[in-house]
Amino acid sequence: QVQLVESGGGLAQAGGSLRLSCAASGGTFSSYEMGWFRHAPGKEQEFVVSISTSAGSIYYLDSVKGRFTISRDNAKNTVYLQMNSLKPDDTAVYYCAARTLAMTPNWGYWGKGTLVTVSS
Repeated sequence: QVQLVESGGGLAQAGGSLRLSCAASGGTFSSYEMGWFRHAPGKEQEFVVSISTSAGSIYYLDSVKGRFTISRDNAKNTVYLQMNSLKPDDTAVYYCAARTLAMTPNWGYWGKGTLVTVSS
């Protein structure tokens, strides 16, 4: 069983930056595709970005392309989300997720989320 713990959320001004981290334990991190999702108030949860096991494939939500960067450190069992040029629309609870190839297209493991608030 994989446990995922997000950190790094908080309050930022529009145009500012935050870096989220997701630490994984209980599994073989390097075998998991990792992803970030977000859930804004009054909206449905949406996919933000994913990164393959070797970081060879990365997919971004169009609205975050060029502003957000995902990376992973398999030696530290951690995935990161660098968020720059933040906008108020980025305000949401951000969730880390993990899945194996067998779980695709579903995401089998989820963190509890970290709140990101962007003020205008």
